[in-house]
Amino acid sequence: MPSMDEIYREHSKTIYRYLLSLTHDADVSEELTQETFYQAVKSIDRYDGSCKMTTWLCAIAKNSLAVNRRKHPSTDELSEFSGTAASAESETLNALGQVELMRALHALAGDTREVMYLRLLGGLSFREIGDILSRTENWARVTYYRGREKLKGELDSDG
Repeated sequence: MPSMDEIYREHSKTIYRYLLSLTHDADVSEELTQETFYQAVKSIDRYDGSCKMTTWLCAIAKNSLAVNRRKHPSTDELSEFSGTAASAESETLNALGQVELMRALHALAGDTREVMYLRLLGGLSFREIGDILSRTENWARVTYYRGREKLKGELDSDG
């Protein structure tokens, strides 16, 4: 098993991007990324290798986000609308012309949006997505393809 330092270096950016896609707040995402790895250190003895390390860490990140939202319910609503602050992420998206894509992604229903984020931003396999969301690989695959078709329709109607 690699050291936690190696695990952090290998997976922290993926976890941060996953959390950023859910919170739309760089500061909260950074804090939750640190919390995720803190929780991972505390419970590393429970990692049995039955799933990829990324899957396990994303599950911890999702739980950390849920705890944060329970503790700070009003900030969750604000983060949905606080996309006005300039950040490296938003500047990059603007430069790539993908703001419309992100808006369309954000408008998707909850499960579909989360599957799309995990696949597109997290680069996770359908199996890993199913594991994280406590669903089957096939459910993740079908949800992704339906979401992709909905996005194509939305983006084609805008263009």
